[in-house]
Amino acid sequence: MITARLLCSLVALAVLAAPMPQALAQRDDMTIGDQPGYIPDPAEEQLPPQYQRQMVLYRTEEPPGTIIIQTSERYLYLVQGNGRALRYGIGVGRDGFQWQGLLKISRKSEWPDWTPPPEMIERQPYLPRFMAGGPGNPLGARALYLGGTVYRIHGTNQPQTIGSAISSGCFRLVNTDVMDLYDRVPVGTKVVVRQKPEL
Repeated sequence: MITARLLCSLVALAVLAAPMPQALAQRDDMTIGDQPGYIPDPAEEQLPPQYQRQMVLYRTEEPPGTIIIQTSERYLYLVQGNGRALRYGIGVGRDGFQWQGLLKISRKSEWPDWTPPPEMIERQPYLPRFMAGGPGNPLGARALYLGGTVYRIHGTNQPQTIGSAISSGCFRLVNTDVMDLYDRVPVGTKVVVRQKPEL
């Protein structure tokens, strides 16, 4: 009897320890709330391999320097030309907060302050009304503001949310990735946000 229980336990552990296919590993919706003030340690910033920044083959008609965000894939692409792009893993808007469109980066900020908009405060009254920039700020190390909207491409103090649909419409990257992107793109960069991949 003990042998059968032990065998069942070992099988269960093996199933849990097996790597998940990428399609199953993508988190559609997470229940992690905002954590203003939380400062992740460097080990938490280490992403699963599929969400780590990397050069990939990428066909597009968009010119080099364009940012293309594929929300359904949970990736941001910085077009490099010659059929290549630098790919970053991102967190995207949860259901009801996803959008698509064409904008330009209107402003950039290092360690930005965070003032949640009134609509966000109404949904989440526990949030601070203002938070100075710094490692515990939910906007993370950098922010790239999209046109005249409330949306941004920004860092995060919650690296575990990369690959998930959790935000109020912004796009989040781990801090090391958003700092890399920030240094590569100027104000005026074209940003294409798509829900579905181009055929």
